[in-house]
Amino acid sequence: MALMLIWVAAMLQGTPAAPRPAHPAARQAQAATEPKHAAVRPEAEIRALLRQQVADWNRGDVTAFMQGYWNSPNTEFVSSNGISRGWQTVLDRYRKAYPDRAAMGHLTFSGLEITLLGPKAALAVGHWQLQRNSGAPGGVFTLVFRKFPEGWRIINDHTSQSP
Repeated sequence: MALMLIWVAAMLQGTPAAPRPAHPAARQAQAATEPKHAAVRPEAEIRALLRQQVADWNRGDVTAFMQGYWNSPNTEFVSSNGISRGWQTVLDRYRKAYPDRAAMGHLTFSGLEITLLGPKAALAVGHWQLQRNSGAPGGVFTLVFRKFPEGWRIINDHTSQSP
């Protein structure tokens, strides 16, 4: 996994990122020594994008939710059902899986951790949960972000549902 992250960073900007400490206390210590202007702003922008996605989802607006993804045929969504490629394909997948507000339920994210891989690349991991009348599915996700002129966008979403 660590080699994959270094490779992603190298592909997106040309230089690999420093390894991320495994323990939360070590990550906090590392963050305390990093320049605030370099680390805080991208993380805040990514968190804002994810908050907007949650708000869009909870309004039942899948098209607005998808604005957080890179609008490209190279966007990828990975799940136990396989790999979907292309922004439109991912949108169509969401519309099929969640055809109405009842199926969409109320989305929350928790345990969000964001790691900058470089000035134009980041990784986010966390938990997702839906509350709906037909049950409360949830799971984990890994999102790869890339910085574009219009802002941070998800280029790869690997989402798994917990059993």
